[in-house]
Amino acid sequence: MTRPFRFIAPAPRLTGDPARWRAEVRRIEDLGFSTLSIGDHVSRGWALEPVTAMTVAAEATSRLRVLSLALANDYRHPVILHKALATLDVFSSGRVELGIGAGWMQSDYDSAGIPMDPAATRIERLEESLRILTGLFGPAPVNVTGRYYRIRDLDGLPKPVQRPRPPLLVGGGGRRMLSLAARVADIVGVHCTLPSGVQDAAAVADLAADRIAEKVRWVQEAAEAVGRRVSDLELQFSVYHCLITRPGHIGAPNRSSFAALIAAAPELLADSPAVLVGDVERCVDTLIERRERYGFSYLNLGGDVESVAPIVARLAGT
Repeated sequence: MTRPFRFIAPAPRLTGDPARWRAEVRRIEDLGFSTLSIGDHVSRGWALEPVTAMTVAAEATSRLRVLSLALANDYRHPVILHKALATLDVFSSGRVELGIGAGWMQSDYDSAGIPMDPAATRIERLEESLRILTGLFGPAPVNVTGRYYRIRDLDGLPKPVQRPRPPLLVGGGGRRMLSLAARVADIVGVHCTLPSGVQDAAAVADLAADRIAEKVRWVQEAAEAVGRRVSDLELQFSVYHCLITRPGHIGAPNRSSFAALIAAAPELLADSPAVLVGDVERCVDTLIERRERYGFSYLNLGGDVESVAPIVARLAGT
């Protein structure tokens, strides 16, 4: 089964005028994007707390879905996180999507004074947290006695509008994270690995076409191993170097650390699915081809929403 395209717009920057921020979010809805995403960082100039910003965005719009892309599990206890997102799902009439990962940015941990455990420990803790979160969204009280959390006879309230729960997105770049996502998530976010805790040339090299194809195979194998159909999973992917052209005009590429690193790597510009360059017609054809090759249908094309809006208009829902 071919999944229809959905498109994510990253949250606008907060420039000091909340009314302007709300207006920009409404513009994203009007342009036909499915979802607004909000990241989860405390360092390097990040301003927005994701659950609060998701709430404001949901109140400012009527159709736009709101997605945490992605929460760092180490910053939030699953009981408190469930309570916040279940409440938002009720108040937004079922427009919440929960994206969560194991945490990766070293500067966040350092700035907040949170110990950054080895990746294996963070992933093990995330897996335990996911079991609690999914249980709390369900109908019965939850009891968990784990290595990291102990939950005793807790009924998750309020019950969400979306059943059995708001869609769960788990993202990562390594085999263990992607296998976990394939086993438990509704949406799998395919990314590069970030073993150093920073965006660097080694991380960006992991966005090469052959590496992304291998990651998709890991997802497929892990899903099949637990009796899940790959077609039941929605695959999410982010384009970091996006440059839409039209006659007589060349747009500005994404301004991000990843985009700058990709631009300096000619081999990635040639074939990475994290790169999208060309006029609207070419980009539409490219995304359709990539959906056929990789299965990616839930896409983040970067923050220049006006530039990519013609692509969204052509492909959203098809």
